[in-house]
Amino acid sequence: MYKLLLKPIFFLMKPERAHYFTAGLFAFALRIPVIGPILKFSYFYENKRLNRSVFGLNFNNPVGLAAGFDKDGKFYKEFRHLGFGFIEIGTVTPLAQDGNPKPRLFRLPEDEALINRMGFNNEGVDAMVQRLKNRPAGLIVGGNIGKNKVTPNEEAVSDYTKSFEALHPYVDYFTVNVSSPNTPNLRELQGKEPLMELLSTLKELNNTKEVQRPILLKIAPDLNNEQLDDIVEIVTKTKIDGIVATNTTISREGLHSKNRNETGGLSGKPVRERSTEVIKYLRSKTKIPIIGVGGIHSEQDALAKLKAGADLVQIYTGLIYEGPGLVKRIKRELLRNGS
Repeated sequence: MYKLLLKPIFFLMKPERAHYFTAGLFAFALRIPVIGPILKFSYFYENKRLNRSVFGLNFNNPVGLAAGFDKDGKFYKEFRHLGFGFIEIGTVTPLAQDGNPKPRLFRLPEDEALINRMGFNNEGVDAMVQRLKNRPAGLIVGGNIGKNKVTPNEEAVSDYTKSFEALHPYVDYFTVNVSSPNTPNLRELQGKEPLMELLSTLKELNNTKEVQRPILLKIAPDLNNEQLDDIVEIVTKTKIDGIVATNTTISREGLHSKNRNETGGLSGKPVRERSTEVIKYLRSKTKIPIIGVGGIHSEQDALAKLKAGADLVQIYTGLIYEGPGLVKRIKRELLRNGS
């Protein structure tokens, strides 16, 4: 129904408007008593063989919603009805910020992709904390944290620690985002020295807590093998808990859609192969847990990530192009393949 009826309607709207309209409509529909059971029947597909234990957390299934879809934690309670094993909210920054000027989200239908230059638009970490205080039981939520645009890189550690402190009681794990191409100079934090300082600081802060939260690093698909070797060395030395591979890319190779030259991060099918290559390379170098994300539009795409070495997967752009049934299809395929 999604691809035949709803998707054509949503794709008539501007992408950012369609995103918030769809999320709001979904939240409204769930207030109608009969809708919840219908969604559960349509999209829930759970089996104990799908359970995963990764970086100390127990997941009902390995399919998650990637960061960026629910930037402010406004809809995570509703999205759990689609059968996700975990939901990552954010990227959130210490202070609210508007992000980049609109338009800043573009569809590339011929490539089944998106380009975004949102720029960490969010209402700030304090607003997110308020929405997390009444979390439903049994749902794993990750907090994706970044720095404010006006914060110079020399002071970036302070921004990350502020969000870490504020969210620590309310999320199950953290993802450190230093790989978005849409905040000026942010990717410079992937350099060896600044990244070592940032992750070491967060790890030390985490160790002071009564309960430690897993800390993951989200990396760009545009890193070369030498840079990936540095990443492995850093995560090993700092003893953080995992890697999210990968974020969006700045590459435009092989695109056909009219919006292909828009600036920003490219996601969707064009990122699929490179993301899987990065996962495979990292797995050959380390046993650290990996969340695979990038270009998952089918059951086979998810399996490829897992076979390359990912422990869990996340989807975003594939959800927009394929619809919510993708989550259920992936889980069924995992069981059929014994993955």
